[in-house]
Amino acid sequence: MSEAHAPGAGLIVGKLPMRLKLIQGFGAVAFGVKDNGFSFFLLIFYNQVLGMDAALVSLALLIALLVDAVVDPILGNLSDRTYTRWGRRLPWLYAAPIPLAFAWVMMWSPPTGEAPSFAGLVAIAIAVRVLLSACEVPSISLVPEITVDYDERTTLFRYRALGGWIGGLAMMVLAYTVFMPGPEGLLQREGYVAFGIFGAVLMAISVIGSAIGQHRLVARLPATKPDPFTIKGAFAEIREAFSERAFLIFAAGGLAAYIHQGLNFSITNYINLFVMQLTRGQLMFFPLILLGAVVLMFVAIGPLHARIGKAKAAGLGMMIGTLLGMVPYSLLLLGFWPAPGSTFSAVLFFGFAMIATGLGIISLVSATSMIAEIVEAFEERTGRRAEGSFYSGNWLVQKCATGAGIFLSGQIIAFSQLAPDAAPGSVPQSVLTNLLLSYGGAMLVLAVIAAWWLARFPISREEHEARIARLAAMRQRAPRHAVTTEPEPPALAAPTLPLVPK
Repeated sequence: MSEAHAPGAGLIVGKLPMRLKLIQGFGAVAFGVKDNGFSFFLLIFYNQVLGMDAALVSLALLIALLVDAVVDPILGNLSDRTYTRWGRRLPWLYAAPIPLAFAWVMMWSPPTGEAPSFAGLVAIAIAVRVLLSACEVPSISLVPEITVDYDERTTLFRYRALGGWIGGLAMMVLAYTVFMPGPEGLLQREGYVAFGIFGAVLMAISVIGSAIGQHRLVARLPATKPDPFTIKGAFAEIREAFSERAFLIFAAGGLAAYIHQGLNFSITNYINLFVMQLTRGQLMFFPLILLGAVVLMFVAIGPLHARIGKAKAAGLGMMIGTLLGMVPYSLLLLGFWPAPGSTFSAVLFFGFAMIATGLGIISLVSATSMIAEIVEAFEERTGRRAEGSFYSGNWLVQKCATGAGIFLSGQIIAFSQLAPDAAPGSVPQSVLTNLLLSYGGAMLVLAVIAAWWLARFPISREEHEARIARLAAMRQRAPRHAVTTEPEPPALAAPTLPLVPK
């Protein structure tokens, strides 16, 4: 096996082919569909449509997230230990999407036609999240395997973010215009069935299609055969990986950032409907505003990383984005905002929302890209690669935090005493004031914590590049010998994507 194929050396050196960027981005569509459904629609569906108490719904989703978060590191370790002729990640990407699709349909089509029990909601939420993790952890773990370049890794994460947001926004547009276009809008029960079926098909196509597109590049026996999986060994490796100093700093900032994101996303529909009182016509433009935020991230994140690095971009994006996002609510409470529901109010709100959301996405994409550099820091310290463990660790942090954010949003809604059958325009001002003050205060506190920790991430571009050079020298000094007893199949020996030799 040549050095270009060894773990940590990177399959591609230099600029990545556009085809690979698009394929990687397409694989993240499934995550966008899931994230959009859970963050924007699930709480309002089970609360306002099926009639479940908002606090109970948010608690059920929190429990499901916590269970999933515990399972995630085990999935990551299993992915790292998978040893097949198709490599470590592809078997997962082919096996998990179909059961995920069926679970997703059940989420939006309760078998009885009525609201499930609390335990039933917890069970289906756990199934969806665990199966999605079995797709997303192996998929995202391919990034540090494919390239070691500081900027090209950001490029792949940039395309993954673009794919995820396009998938989520497509579902949002379809929800507003196709699945729930009637006078009841998001409160139209029947539309959620079609929403679930279409999302399930899209998720399965996304994951399987991306795996097929990368098959000839990554389908090969791993360089070394790992020890058999054991629960004790898995948790020992997970503990060692999570003790990496850079990961602990990332986790502290990421925890606050993901709570911030979960709170923001899950309460967005409440803000749009009851606070800003956006009309159906105005809501049609909301997905375009979010798409504009993604485009802002896509064009700005590369120059930002080149100028100030990933850590500062993550910290500044989080802090400035949150401050801008709170401006409309502050002016509304002070009496300086146009009448909610008016065209002028909607245009101003969309402008602030686009810039604030774009900066928030820059922060989270920067943080995700930072994890790739931890992989080599761990390899230099231990001699092992653990992409799956670190990215499953990221999901552990994200899911615990996002669940906490959703739970927090449910408590804020309950605290504000917003009625389950509330109608836009008829909510008492005292209820809206409590909602905005609680929401705004929580968002600002979380932003400060996240920015402080993310900006202190210890691996700079220079340190990463020096480490890559040291690891390359170590591999050159290592004795070259066969590490597998089974030859690679001829059909997989020549990848279709070009490999640039060192």
